[in-house]
Amino acid sequence: MEDHIAQHGAAKPRLGWRDLGNISFGFFGIQIGFALQNANMSRVFQSLGSNVDDLAALWVAAPLTGLLVQPVIGHLSDRTWLGRFGRRRPYFLAGAILAALALAAMPLSHVLIGAALLLWLLDASLNISMEPFRAFVGDMLGRDQHTAGYAVQTAFIGVGAVVGSLFPSVLDWAGVSNVAPAGEIPATVRYSFWAGGAALLASVLWTVLSTREYSPAQMAAFGEAHDAPAPDAALARRNPAAALIWLAAGGLLALLVAHYALAKELYLLAALLGAYGLAYAAAILMARAGRPNMLSSVVGDFSGMPPLMKRLALVQFFSWSALFVMWIYSTPIVAQYAFGASDPASPAYQQAANWVGRLFSIYNGVAAIAALALLPWLSARIGKARTHALSLCCGAAGFASYLVIRSPEALQLAEIGIGICWASILAMPYAILASSLPQSKLGVSMGLFNVFVVVPQLLVATVMRSVMEAFFPGQPVYTMGFAAATLLIAAGAMLTVRTES
Repeated sequence: MEDHIAQHGAAKPRLGWRDLGNISFGFFGIQIGFALQNANMSRVFQSLGSNVDDLAALWVAAPLTGLLVQPVIGHLSDRTWLGRFGRRRPYFLAGAILAALALAAMPLSHVLIGAALLLWLLDASLNISMEPFRAFVGDMLGRDQHTAGYAVQTAFIGVGAVVGSLFPSVLDWAGVSNVAPAGEIPATVRYSFWAGGAALLASVLWTVLSTREYSPAQMAAFGEAHDAPAPDAALARRNPAAALIWLAAGGLLALLVAHYALAKELYLLAALLGAYGLAYAAAILMARAGRPNMLSSVVGDFSGMPPLMKRLALVQFFSWSALFVMWIYSTPIVAQYAFGASDPASPAYQQAANWVGRLFSIYNGVAAIAALALLPWLSARIGKARTHALSLCCGAAGFASYLVIRSPEALQLAEIGIGICWASILAMPYAILASSLPQSKLGVSMGLFNVFVVVPQLLVATVMRSVMEAFFPGQPVYTMGFAAATLLIAAGAMLTVRTES
């Protein structure tokens, strides 16, 4: 790699497909972990005694963990250099080891609270590995290869998700028991989690061992030094009293929850608003005192996002609202409407859960193909922004079809639109963002961008239950209509984003 630098001067060398694959291969295993989580955790929770109305509350640990972990890991990885071990790779490996342990322990849960705590550990660990991978593409590639780099990453995400989603169905086909007594997890799920943990660790090790990161001196030669940025002067000029707005919003929400007897999970959202208000005030005071630290740096970067990042953040907010609806409610929806089953202990329900794994594998398989073939071709002709808007509309059509399709086989057609949408969500916003951010803040910026992935998930997890109980009790299929609407809003917001291509 050093020879390339000598030949190309200050430009990062263009990498071939093999190197692009090595950079992102670890995401194959990470996505196996996410796929097993997304396709099976509702099934695990219901097998251990949860009812459908409580699923969103149990899922809330996952997005909350990402909200806290990703900006911190991004900030730390921007400032890490461990010699030959590198900057991002230590976090890849640490997260993979913890996630593999969580996947090994999850199927051994016999009580609901234990499974919920392990979901928290699993999601935290997956986020520790995942966040630096986003920045890793920007570290290793020149701007002219960002789209290709994130497309390859998305392809590995799609393939990994197909493998993770199909594990239980393949084991069922092989004769492993797919049913279990009440209060126990089926053997297909247990073995899937164990195999997934091994695959996750092996794939991350491949990236760690097959890649070598650019040193700080090399990054400086590229004009992309990783020196820690100076304290945010703009943050120091702000008034700490503005934090009262966030505190007041949190307090008002808490009062509304108490007065109208809303879902108690909304207290969590109120607490987050108040906590950000306190963090905002503390960060301003620290910046004024000239004491640079992680809190003031992260808050300063969040409050001072460039306009392009703000517009993309709005798109992410509405896009991920739809995705979280799908992950929470797909299993009970397919079981109830396509298989006529509501009892998690029944064979028909477990068959429906396996079918959801198949549906998830289809949209992820479509995403892998679209990322490498359709999206680059389309973005070269109509631009990244229009490509993403069109892809979001494809996803909206897929979700809306759940309102009318009742055949398990026909639901597979809906996954084509969802797969195109998923590929674009994973590739286009990051390709646009990576080309517009300073390298010294790439990790923390990617972590902060994840806030707009996490906050809509928290809202869905805390608000959707109240909405469903008030307007559509016992009819979870209408959550798919909500998902379709939010994707259309995201598509409209994407058309306001201006990029060079």
